[in-house]
Amino acid sequence: MASEEELFASVDALLNEEPHLPPPAERARLREAAGITQARLATALKTTTQSVKNWENGRSEPKSPRLDAYQRLLKGWAAKYPAPGAAPAASVAATAPVASAEPAASRVETADAPQAPAVPAAAPARPAFRPAAASRRPATKKAAQPAADPRFPHGPLAVLDGDGCAYGVDGIVLDCPATTVPELVEWTLRESGLGAPKLNRYGKDSDPLIVLTAAAALKLGLPERLEGHEQRRSLRLPEDHPVVKQVVKAKWRLTQRGFGPWARVYRKAQGRERQCVQLAILSWDALDERSWPGVSEMEPADIARVLGVYARRVITPRGSTAVSGLELMTALRPPTRAVRDEATGNWVSAYNPGSLGTEPMDPAPPEATAEHPVVVDSGWTGGFLNEEAYQWVRSVDLLTDEECTLPFVVGLDLNTAFLAAAARLVVGLSAPDHFVGPTFNPKIPGSWLIDLSHVEVDPRLPSPFTPDGSRPTGPAWYQTHTVAYAQELGYNVEPIEAYLRRETGAYLDPWHDRLKTAYVDTLADLGVTKDLDDRAFLAAMERHKDVDPAMAAVLAAIKATVKGGIGKLRERPQGKKYKEGEQWPALQRPTWRPDIRAAVISKARINMHRKMRNMATMTGLYPLAVLSDCVVYPSPGPSPLDFLPYAASGKPQPGAFRLGPTPGLAKLEGVQTMLWAVDLMEQGHNPARHIKGGDAVLDEGE
Repeated sequence: MASEEELFASVDALLNEEPHLPPPAERARLREAAGITQARLATALKTTTQSVKNWENGRSEPKSPRLDAYQRLLKGWAAKYPAPGAAPAASVAATAPVASAEPAASRVETADAPQAPAVPAAAPARPAFRPAAASRRPATKKAAQPAADPRFPHGPLAVLDGDGCAYGVDGIVLDCPATTVPELVEWTLRESGLGAPKLNRYGKDSDPLIVLTAAAALKLGLPERLEGHEQRRSLRLPEDHPVVKQVVKAKWRLTQRGFGPWARVYRKAQGRERQCVQLAILSWDALDERSWPGVSEMEPADIARVLGVYARRVITPRGSTAVSGLELMTALRPPTRAVRDEATGNWVSAYNPGSLGTEPMDPAPPEATAEHPVVVDSGWTGGFLNEEAYQWVRSVDLLTDEECTLPFVVGLDLNTAFLAAAARLVVGLSAPDHFVGPTFNPKIPGSWLIDLSHVEVDPRLPSPFTPDGSRPTGPAWYQTHTVAYAQELGYNVEPIEAYLRRETGAYLDPWHDRLKTAYVDTLADLGVTKDLDDRAFLAAMERHKDVDPAMAAVLAAIKATVKGGIGKLRERPQGKKYKEGEQWPALQRPTWRPDIRAAVISKARINMHRKMRNMATMTGLYPLAVLSDCVVYPSPGPSPLDFLPYAASGKPQPGAFRLGPTPGLAKLEGVQTMLWAVDLMEQGHNPARHIKGGDAVLDEGE
C-alpha cells in the first residue's frame, strides 16, 4: 500500500503539470462567443495576432506564463458560454479522441475539423492519435487540402518529433511508427506521401525531407549533438557508428558527405522512380541561425510551416541555404533533356540548351582562384579578377563643413541587390577562348585585361572599378559590365587581351524570377506590399519582423539563399588537409562558375555606383561609406524621406535611390551597424566577416 508521502508526491506532480487546453476549434468558439477579436486577445496576452491564430488552428501552443493566463480565460468563457448540450458549469478540458481502426502509419491529422469516430481496433500496438498535451499535436482536424500533385498529397516535408508525430504543411500530422533510420526511410518513401514535383519539365522531383528534433534523433539511436574541433556542420558520424551500420546493412547508401547535419539516404533509382530521402537533424545545427533565425527553437508544427513555405516558394531544402540556392539553379535549368534518337527511335538524354551541361568546365586563369589547378599547373602570374562588393569609406579630408553639421546619418540598403543584378544577366555557357588585342563588345560576357586608370571619377564617390573604391593604377582584369560602365562614362577602352565565351544565355533568369516572387510574396505576408507609399513602406518595414516570426524567418532564408547561392559559384577548398593545386569536390560541379559570380557582383556594384552618381547630380549629396549593398548618407533628418529626390508631384525621381519592397529598391538600414562596419574598415578589417548575416557568403558560399 502506498505511503502518505508517495500519495502527496503524486498529487503534487499532477498539480505541477502544464495546464491542458481545450481543442483549438473550441478555443476559437469560446473567443467568438465572448465577442472578442483575435487582435484584442493578442493585446491582452501581450502577444501577436498571428500567435493567437496559430493557437486556434493548432499550429502551436502557448507557453507559461501566457499558457496559464490563456487557460484561465478559456475556463471563464467556458462557464459563461457552454457548448450546446453541455452542462452550464462544465469546465473545458482537452479530451483524447477515439482510436481508429485505420492503420496508424496511414492516418493523417490536420488542424481544424474534429476526428470522425470509428470502431476501436483490437489492442493496437500504439495509439494512432494522442492528446495534444502529450504530443503537442493539434487535438482537432480538417480534411487535407487538395494537393497540386496527387503523388505527394502531404506536401514536401515533415518534422518528426520523439513521440512519432510527423508534422507536415497545412497543419497535417502523420503518425510515424519508425524506430530506426532504415525504417524511417522506408516509411517516408512508401507511406508518408511526402515529396514535391519537379520545377522544370526536364528536371527531377524533389526528394522528401524529414527534419528530426533532438528527441526524434535520440529515439532513432543518433547522438543529440555532434561534437568535435571542427565546425559542427562539418562533422559526421564515424563509419562504425551503429546507425551507419544499420543503414548499410539494410542496403541503403549515404553520399560521400556521410551522415552529418544534412544526410542523404538513397538506393539506385529503379527506372524513373527515385529512392532517396533527405534528413536534417536540428540539434546538429542543420538550420543555421543566421539563415533561419529562431527556427530551431520553434515548435515542430511551426518549423514545418516555415520550411514548407520555403519549399513551395523556393525549393525543398537540401542543405544550407547556399546549397539550396545552387540546387535551385540546376532544378530550374536541368542539364539534360530527353530527345528521340532518329537512328533507333529511342529516347536518349541530350544537352538542354541554356543550361550549364553535365560536365565541369575549367575557368580562364584570371577567373580562377590562386589555388586552382589551372593556375598552379600553368604557373599563371597574370593577375586575377577582383570583382567584389564595395567596402569603401570616404576620406575625412573630403567632408565639407555643411556635411559635418548635418545631425544624422542614414543607411540605405538595397533589397536583395545581387538578386536584382541577376535579372536578364547574359553569362557564358561555353568554355573561354583567349584573344589578344580584341575590340571591346559590351554584349560578350568574359574577362578583359585593360587599363582604366585614366577614368576620372569624383573623389567624393568610390571608384566603380575596385571594391575598396580606390582608383586603378594600371592594367587589371575586369568583367564585361565593369568595362562597359567606363565606356558609359564617355571614356575610350582598349583591351590588351581577353577571355571570352562564344555561347551565351540568361542562365539565371528563372532563378531570379522564382526568388524575386518568393521575396515579394513573403514581404507581402508581413504587411509590406507594393501599393504602399514611401512613408507607409518605411513604417511597415520597421515592424515587419514582429508581425509573424515564422514568415520573417522565411524572408531571411530567401535572402540567404540568394547570397549563398551566388557564393557557391566559387566555393573555395575547405579542410586542413587540402594542398594547393589539388582538385577539391566543388570543382566537379558544372555549377562551379566563378565567372558567373563575378558577373553578378560586377553588375550589382555598377548599379550601386550609377545610383550614387545620379543622387549626387539630383541632390548634391555624396555617400560617407558603402558596405556591399548598403550606402550611408549624411542627412538633415532621421529618415530617407529627408534627403531622397522627389518630383514636384511627390513621386520619386527615376535613376536615383528609391524606396520599395522590390529587389533593387532601397529600405532604411540600421545605421549603428553600418557605423561599426565603417570603423572596422578604417582599421583595415573586413566587416563582412564580423557582421551577422553579412555578405561574407559571397566570397566562398557555405
